[in-house]
Amino acid sequence: MPNITITLTDTQLKGLEYAALSPQDWAENAVTERARIANDEIVQMYTNRALDEDVQIPATRELIVADAFTRGWAKTAAQRQAELEAQETP
Repeated sequence: MPNITITLTDTQLKGLEYAALSPQDWAENAVTERARIANDEIVQMYTNRALDEDVQIPATRELIVADAFTRGWAKTAAQRQAELEAQETP
C-alpha cells in the first residue's frame, strides 16, 4: 500500500494542533475523504459511459476504478494537465 509523507514546520504543526485534536488523524481523514470523493466521481462516470457503450460493469468499486484507468476513461490529473498543455502549444 502506498504511503504519502508530508513535512511541516514547527509553526505549521502548532497550527494543526490548534485546529484538530490529532493532526495525524485530521490529515489522514482529509486525504482519504478526498480520495473517496474522487473514486465516487470515477464510478459515476464509468457507470454512465459503460451503460452508453454497452460495456459490462465490474462487480466492485475497486475493479471499476481500475478498469476506468485501464480503458483510459479516467486519467490522472497530471495526464489531463499534460494533454491540456499540449493542446495549447501552437
